[in-house]
Amino acid sequence: MQSENKFKSKIVVVGSCSIDFTTYSARLPTPGETLIGKKFTTSFGGKGANQSVAAAKTGGNVYIICRVGDDQWAEKYKEHLKHVGVDVTNAYVTKNTTTGIAQITVADNGENQIVIVPGANEHLSKSDVDYAKELIKKADVLIGQLETPYETTLEAFKLNDGIKLLNAAPARAHIETILPYCTILCVNEPEASQIVNFDVNVSNIKSALEILLQSGCKMAIITLGAKGAAYSSKNTGECIHVSSNKVAAVDTTGAGDAFVGALASLLVNFKNQPFHQLIGAACEYATLTVTLEGTQTSYPEKYIPFTKQYDYVTL
Repeated sequence: MQSENKFKSKIVVVGSCSIDFTTYSARLPTPGETLIGKKFTTSFGGKGANQSVAAAKTGGNVYIICRVGDDQWAEKYKEHLKHVGVDVTNAYVTKNTTTGIAQITVADNGENQIVIVPGANEHLSKSDVDYAKELIKKADVLIGQLETPYETTLEAFKLNDGIKLLNAAPARAHIETILPYCTILCVNEPEASQIVNFDVNVSNIKSALEILLQSGCKMAIITLGAKGAAYSSKNTGECIHVSSNKVAAVDTTGAGDAFVGALASLLVNFKNQPFHQLIGAACEYATLTVTLEGTQTSYPEKYIPFTKQYDYVTL
């Protein structure tokens, strides 16, 4: 498939691959409490891989740079990614370590709790970036997150000449050095709160976006779950809130990654669309995923964007 795509715009993801061990229960347990669950599943996850799959399923020409362990999951994961159309030439096996895992609990109302054990993801290195530097440099969109070593993502962002999209998740402190290299910074409300040092919500989101832009990125997006997303850019200074459809959430795991991956694909495939409509389509795609159980398995393959005008307001 990738040979057919060699002339298409390239989306390169530097990020994590993990196996999701998911339990479903009526509600989330309180500290020290044991609950009887309803179901257990094993599936493919990790923010980098999730975003790769979402980008591929929405029509992107996607390459991933990642690390897996030398366990039973490594080849299974690489074959899975190849099957959905992601190039795994730079998916490296790490000796004497396990593939990353995520232990997830999902409640009936769609809320979740996640514990991550990084495993091989911690070994993604500057050397891996250097080995793939030509691919990274020429990528039309480069996506990074914070589930792999920060220095590795920073090195990749320094190399790239295209759109650099940072999903600053999971939330962590001291990421100031990478932000000036970001074309687009994408965070949810808790992640934005950690960067701006106050609790971010719709009522103060304009102030939060202004602070994020002052950190060095050219554009900032704050995703708002069921309320859609808001964004602002240095070019216009406008803050725009794009609404999202209301749905009955079944499982919100991976919805943020679906948004990021879809947005990357939309950016290269629909360059003539206004940015608020690209955000609206990415929100729509992410919303579709929360109506189904699972992470990558909930990402639709035959999504058609822009079948309507997405609602937005200037704040």
